[in-house]
Amino acid sequence: MREAVAGIVLAGGRSQRMGSSKALLEWHGSTLLRRVAGLVGRAVDGPVVVVRAAGQELPQLPPGIEVADDARAGRGPLQGIAAGLARVGDRAGVVYVCGVDTPLVHPLFVRHVTRSLGPDDDVALPCAHGFGQPLAAAYRTAIAARLDALIAADRLATGSLLAGLRVRELDAAALLADPGVAALDAALDSLLNLNEPGQYEAARARPAPRIVVRMQAAGPPRAIRAATLAAAAAAAGVMLGPQLAAVLDGHGAIDDPQEPLVAGDELTFAQAGERPAARAAS
Repeated sequence: MREAVAGIVLAGGRSQRMGSSKALLEWHGSTLLRRVAGLVGRAVDGPVVVVRAAGQELPQLPPGIEVADDARAGRGPLQGIAAGLARVGDRAGVVYVCGVDTPLVHPLFVRHVTRSLGPDDDVALPCAHGFGQPLAAAYRTAIAARLDALIAADRLATGSLLAGLRVRELDAAALLADPGVAALDAALDSLLNLNEPGQYEAARARPAPRIVVRMQAAGPPRAIRAATLAAAAAAAGVMLGPQLAAVLDGHGAIDDPQEPLVAGDELTFAQAGERPAARAAS
């Protein structure tokens, strides 16, 4: 039986180069943290844990997203991963780890990376855009003991962690071997992280994802651009509320206006009394 997969989203960094909290940055009517946590949640079947600095303000998150506090601030990603793994505990055997600053992450990319982790691997490490990507990687939760030992010894570089683990490197060809990733994330934008205002502004200025919207009652499907459920409803000319049901293919019913959408999504709207049917996941 396949192991459960959890997600850890690191949101507790100091954001010094950005100049403000990345978690709270606006993203097409939502926030970076709401978007990334939601997209990771679509790709895993275990808990999703957001790791923050103690007392850090977070935007509203959907039910089911868990929050863990970093034990000590300013000690880098290993401390955050350890806090996330402690919260996940024995509820999953594999965890996908990413930063809050990856709003272009695609659930198909996350799923492909986690499924690439072999039985004799500790880490599935994407190696693209010129270097390894330890904050867009899949880890076995069993690394927790080694991670704690490194932190206790003040060896806080991600290289120190990887040096003692069995690493499966996933180059661009391996990442694009998944047909869904090749079709919907050919530039591997899932690996793009935003550290400075200029990078954020350039990414924010990109067109919203192209999705397909269907009305259950009538009319052909049509392509629109929308990054959230609210934006999709506005583009379709319908109003969210108790009288409207929405089903995201392969994901099920959704009702949060900030629910994130990605390229390739197919969304069906139905008025009260209709029964929108989810299409089979590809």
